[in-house]
Amino acid sequence: QVQLVESGGGLVQAGGSLRLSCAASGMLFSVNAMGWWRQAPGKQRELVAAITSGRTTNYADSVKGRFAISRDNAKNTVYLQMTSLKPEDTAVYYCNAPNGRLYNWGQGTQVTVSS
Repeated sequence: QVQLVESGGGLVQAGGSLRLSCAASGMLFSVNAMGWWRQAPGKQRELVAAITSGRTTNYADSVKGRFAISRDNAKNTVYLQMTSLKPEDTAVYYCNAPNGRLYNWGQGTQVTVSS
């Protein structure tokens, strides 16, 4: 069974940075695309970044140029480096497949950006 464990969230001032991590188990990590999603209060969950097995990346327009997704296949971990954070980035962040059949969601990690 696939397990996804997110970490690295916290409270940060606008303009600050955070690095999120997601450790995956129970899957052949290196051959699978991975994504970072977020869900703000009262809003639908949205995909903000994705990385293929070949390390091609894609970003939502709202985070392009500020967020960077990467992966370490030796550690079965995907990262999200977030810079120039804005209050509207406040959300619970999750990792999962970027499309198709999704895995069971982890607990997520809360990111709160104060103005």
